[in-house]
Amino acid sequence: MTVSRQRLHPDGPELSRFVWGAWRSFAAAETDTPTKLARLIDTCLELGITSFDHADIYGGYRAEAHFGAALREWKGDRAAIELVTKCDIALVGPARPAHRVHHYDTSAAHIRHSLEASLRQLGTDHVDLLLLHRPDPLLDADETAAALEELVRAGKTLHVGVSNHTPTQIDLLQSRLAIPLVTNQIELSVIRTTPLFDGTLDYSQQHRAAPMAWSPLGGGSLFTRSTPQGERLGHALDRAAAALGAEPAQVALAWLLRHPSRPLPVLGTSRVERLRALVAAEQVELDRQEWFALLEASVGHEVA
Repeated sequence: MTVSRQRLHPDGPELSRFVWGAWRSFAAAETDTPTKLARLIDTCLELGITSFDHADIYGGYRAEAHFGAALREWKGDRAAIELVTKCDIALVGPARPAHRVHHYDTSAAHIRHSLEASLRQLGTDHVDLLLLHRPDPLLDADETAAALEELVRAGKTLHVGVSNHTPTQIDLLQSRLAIPLVTNQIELSVIRTTPLFDGTLDYSQQHRAAPMAWSPLGGGSLFTRSTPQGERLGHALDRAAAALGAEPAQVALAWLLRHPSRPLPVLGTSRVERLRALVAAEQVELDRQEWFALLEASVGHEVA
């Protein structure tokens, strides 16, 4: 069994339905050396996961270089994988001594510099998708759009998109672009349902731009049951899992996959058996009433 593939947008890239997130790869025991990470890349490909999600800031600006070293050990075909990265968050720390304060930067110079650094770290001449990581209150839409189009023309990124943006923020930037913003990577899970109601997923469907979902299991909070919401959801997931012959985590991911905006979950685990179990969620089918029962458990009341 391998996971399916999905085109993000009619004019966008085709990715694997599940994406592997490199956020914790630098520190996780299973991937903390290039050799271990290269083995995980092989496992991902065996499962059909060909898409890998990065950001320049991950691992204190070190995770991309770690992945690049793993790619050199892997020695596979670059054309067999899709690389996604993000820019515009500027963190304070030893890796960026010029940063006096945590801020966002969507200036043309910063975007160009960030992507060039990402390409060097990853050891590739292009990424498949570049995302603006967070909305920037000082965004100059004309300047940012021109920079993104320049990078696409140069072949340094094949496509562009955003992350954590509202529909109006996307509309502003898209109004200056001749190329589409092909996705919005957002926090979305059965415990984080706000995008269902604030227009985010409506916008995704309207523009046929499938969202990418970070923290699709709520960062593990789905299973701690340390809040009333977590307690309700834990019991509801257990009931659904028992009825479907699945694991609660698989049901939580199946709940995401059921949405017609067709989200692509970004999985952060580096444990091989856990990864195998999670991608099996694609085989779990929730009917409409099961889906609403989980929504009800999450929000704490029946739909109006």
